[in-house]
Amino acid sequence: MQQFDSSCRRCDRLAGFLDQVKTQYPTYYAKPVPAFGDSAPRLLIVGLAPGMHGANRSGRPFTGDYAGVLLYDTLHRYGYANAAQSVSADDGLNLTGCRITNAVKCLPPENKPTGAEINTCNAYLAAELAALPSATVILALGNVAHQAVLKALNLKLGGYKFGHAARHALPDGRVLYDSYHCSRYNTQTRRLTETMFHQVFELIAKENVGA
Repeated sequence: MQQFDSSCRRCDRLAGFLDQVKTQYPTYYAKPVPAFGDSAPRLLIVGLAPGMHGANRSGRPFTGDYAGVLLYDTLHRYGYANAAQSVSADDGLNLTGCRITNAVKCLPPENKPTGAEINTCNAYLAAELAALPSATVILALGNVAHQAVLKALNLKLGGYKFGHAARHALPDGRVLYDSYHCSRYNTQTRRLTETMFHQVFELIAKENVGA
């Protein structure tokens, strides 16, 4: 299994873009962003990729930008986080029973990784999934993350259609849930509301994870 490597430069376009970003913003993390949270979680959340002024700046998934506002507030509400905000990597926030990662570990230009980049990074996600406890529930934020999870588990994409609040029973006994991504666009256009997002967490709670 391909274990996470913060010095990875396997994708030329992404590596070159991060070099440019680091020159423009010298204080930014601007490297592949590691997963954050409990090493043996009941819930693994898979996002798309680091945001320019969020995880790419802070070095922690969904931290320091708008996309993390709803996510971390919800994690706090459902008992996974000790605080409702994630501002910086050294703000004292801790996750219990939850871990957050991304389908693509590097910031992509215009927040759009190519198919080849998603596939190249998929080995890291596969290793993360393989290390999870067998009862871990997986939550994919958006269709790209949904498909990346299926690829990492060597499952056919056509057998598991993405849909908000959809539940997929996987062959290995684990469960995959889907949600629209908690991006600024989705929340401001109300494609994803707080109530809709909480609905997904209510469904996950009923899985009796960790039981």
